[in-house]
Amino acid sequence: MNAAVTPLRWSLTLYISGASPRSTAAIDTVRRMCDKELAGLIELEIIDVYDQPGLAAAAKVIATPTLVKNLPAPVRRLVGDLSNVDFVRHGLDLGPLRPLPGPNDG
Repeated sequence: MNAAVTPLRWSLTLYISGASPRSTAAIDTVRRMCDKELAGLIELEIIDVYDQPGLAAAAKVIATPTLVKNLPAPVRRLVGDLSNVDFVRHGLDLGPLRPLPGPNDG
């Protein structure tokens, strides 16, 4: 008899700086990935370092955007251009982006 497998729960924190283009791109990329790859399994917290500098200082965030994967372990930090989906997928241990099957793929 197979034991029921509980899906992994994910916890991410995205630190941004206002409505800058890099922050906007990071939010868009991370939300799309959460909706597509981790739907129903994700807790995403977005922290604007301008509004909550104490939280950024406590987390030792020195640059934005920064995405912190809190769960599942290990904790990982991605800093910089988070508009690159492959970079974010790799950083979250989701693996490379899988191409859609073509007409000759059966």
